[in-house]
Amino acid sequence: MNARFTPSLPPQAFLIDLDGTLVDTVGDFVAVLTRTLADLGLPAVSRDWVLQAVGRGSEQLIRAALREVGGDAGLYETAWARYQAHYLQLNGQASDLFPGTVEGLDLLKAQGLPMACLTNKPARFARDLLAAKGLSGYFDRVFGGDDFERKKPDPLPLLKTCEALGVAPRDAWMIGDSSNDAQAAHAAGCPVVLLRHGYNHGEPVDAVPALAHLDRLDLIGRLLAP
Repeated sequence: MNARFTPSLPPQAFLIDLDGTLVDTVGDFVAVLTRTLADLGLPAVSRDWVLQAVGRGSEQLIRAALREVGGDAGLYETAWARYQAHYLQLNGQASDLFPGTVEGLDLLKAQGLPMACLTNKPARFARDLLAAKGLSGYFDRVFGGDDFERKKPDPLPLLKTCEALGVAPRDAWMIGDSSNDAQAAHAAGCPVVLLRHGYNHGEPVDAVPALAHLDRLDLIGRLLAP
């Protein structure tokens, strides 16, 4: 935990990322990309590569994967269509909840405050994954990367989500796992809590300024205690 970052007021809402924060979804991304690239006659990308590439939305992930394996950029539209089809079929099959996710969400829900899942994953994939993992009931709203004109690390998704929840950005805690979440939160004026078990492009997330850095979501109770 970073003692330098202390909230001036108790939170009034929670905005929570999905991939790398609540659910370890790298296996899903690897399986979907493997099938997508195979459909195009291209080699697979490695799990280590995926770990460093995820986080900025599916469109950028596909473009980066094509570059990584030497695929023509003109294949993007076909790749995107195949990616969506495979993701709908495989979503959640190779992913697991991080330890402490359910307990942490229970702690947050017990605060009686509005909660939104805010992810760069396409909204349909996000809602299907939450349902598959039994997490849908925790959230008042779910917003994906295709719900807004821009994605995290742009602050727009956070600002729009705060508006939807009826809270000021300074009163909403962003809970995520990467510099994307932190950059968006800082720009929007939201306090941010970062989890160490996520996907921060291969870099230690402790180097990213935050209210706190936690090993598990259920440790957030330390910040909520009176």
